Amino acid sequence: MSARLPCPDRVELARTPTPLERLDRTGAALGVELLVKRDDLTGAELSGNKVRKLEFLLAEARAEGADVIVTCGGEQSNHCRASAMAAARLGMSAHLLLRTADPAHPPALGGNILLDRVAGATIQWITPAEYARRAELMAAVAESLRRAGRRPYVIPEGGSNALGAWGYVRAAEEIDQALAALEPRPTTVVYACGSGGTGAGLVLGAALLGWASRGIRVAGVNVCDDRDYFVRVIGQICRDFEARFATGAAVGDGDIDVVDGYVGLGYARSRPEELSEIVALCRREALVLDPVYTGKAFFGLTRELARDRGRFGERVVFVHTGGIFGLFPAAEQLAPLL
Repeated sequence: MSARLPCPDRVELARTPTPLERLDRTGAALGVELLVKRDDLTGAELSGNKVRKLEFLLAEARAEGADVIVTCGGEQSNHCRASAMAAARLGMSAHLLLRTADPAHPPALGGNILLDRVAGATIQWITPAEYARRAELMAAVAESLRRAGRRPYVIPEGGSNALGAWGYVRAAEEIDQALAALEPRPTTVVYACGSGGTGAGLVLGAALLGWASRGIRVAGVNVCDDRDYFVRVIGQICRDFEARFATGAAVGDGDIDVVDGYVGLGYARSRPEELSEIVALCRREALVLDPVYTGKAFFGLTRELARDRGRFGERVVFVHTGGIFGLFPAAEQLAPLL
């Protein structure tokens, strides 16, 4: 990290910086210069965006003497899998609250769920209605662990809070350094928006690095909820960040661009056309997206460009936030397309 963007303590978990690679064939088809920030390469078992946030969150957990982390997510949560693996690496354990339709009959042992179990995580299955009270439930789990003599550290959904946002402030600096070596041109950094932390970090990084003055923007494609929800969530994380760290990053609602309309059937539910885009990109570029986050976001990117070639400027940097393990539970849906 440069002196320009000093950051809090972190524990080194991710393999960074990740490369910025060109997708020339796909870019030519879409009519833009297309690059991909390969955050799917942050590490095999930790791959994706979540580990960047965990570097800061688990540094704080370790400083507080925690021996167990408590966090939450959907049944195939990349964040929970990365949290369980990172905790094991640091000699901690993990208690995961995973949302599923019928906790009495949880999903099969596959994808991220299998990796959660392999890492030794305790899984507590909860309903969608209970998940709406996730902060309260995690607090109750933490209190129960304290009574049992443990030292818990609670991590919010997706690791998305002011401290976790530093992960993508650092990623923004990596992108900045890579773009500095290229010809300047109007550029948009596009990412999948699922809990707001990645977006908040990129927006904060953009403010701290002066991207607007250089024609570089940030845009998220939401994979759940809607634009208004994420403008609120990202805005609040940015305000909390500035209140805690006083970096001088001025972020307003107008700085938060969320491209709505591509949630489709809902969170972690895929339409055939979204899965077809995943297959087509893999066959064209050998780049594997996941159906929950990057697949939906890339589908949104291609449809927006088909509607308006100038929507994102002349250059697009697509942030590949990982999630490959979430592809395996979709095998049955993918089979007819193969």
